[in-house]
Amino acid sequence: MELNGKVALVTGGAVRLGKALTLALAGAGARVAVHYGRSAESAAATVTEARTLGSEAEAFQADLRVAGNAGLLLEDAVARFGQVDILVNSAAIFEPGDLADTTEALWNAHFDTNLKAPFFLSQAFAAHVANRRPGHIVNIADWRATRPGPHYLAYTLTKAALITMTRSLALALAPAIQVNAIAPGAILPPPGKDREYLERLAEGIPLMRAGSPDDVAQALLFLLRADFVTGELVFITGGEHL
Repeated sequence: MELNGKVALVTGGAVRLGKALTLALAGAGARVAVHYGRSAESAAATVTEARTLGSEAEAFQADLRVAGNAGLLLEDAVARFGQVDILVNSAAIFEPGDLADTTEALWNAHFDTNLKAPFFLSQAFAAHVANRRPGHIVNIADWRATRPGPHYLAYTLTKAALITMTRSLALALAPAIQVNAIAPGAILPPPGKDREYLERLAEGIPLMRAGSPDDVAQALLFLLRADFVTGELVFITGGEHL
């Protein structure tokens, strides 16, 4: 897909990795709809940065834990830009919880944000594209989903399901819509951690260093430009997933 002039909706596009994806798309010539939940100031700042790159950009607020808001968010983006060509499901939460201390509230928060929202956004996006033109969905997963452990159980389960959803939708939506996923590794420290956290992780990574949001952004641009790739999971981990 030629990205210049295309419209991309990036969920969680105001902060952290989502912001890097938004700005990479803007820099490639795409127009960007920047979704945010509560980060209004960050969304405004990201929109400003995208516009300085020459992109047409706008921020859109939505609580995606409510399934019906997915369709409304897409409608708002279409009303502003006329169409949406690319959906990047980046919004997610990442909170600890093992078998003993995972509450129903923690479970629901993860599944509502990390899985239900991408599913119903993809449903709305597919109805919008409806075989009229090519479209792309890129889901941001996690390498932990392929090597599960005893911690972060609810989070890991949602990301494993997101990978399965990616492959199912790649079949269901072909040939009009390509659906792929990216599995980042040590890219950004979790909230409350600093860069030293990543440096400690790097000791166990084959490439012996942490990655950067730009590494993930370049993978996103590759997938969007690759017209013969669908149902793929791209690891951006420096080999950590091995």
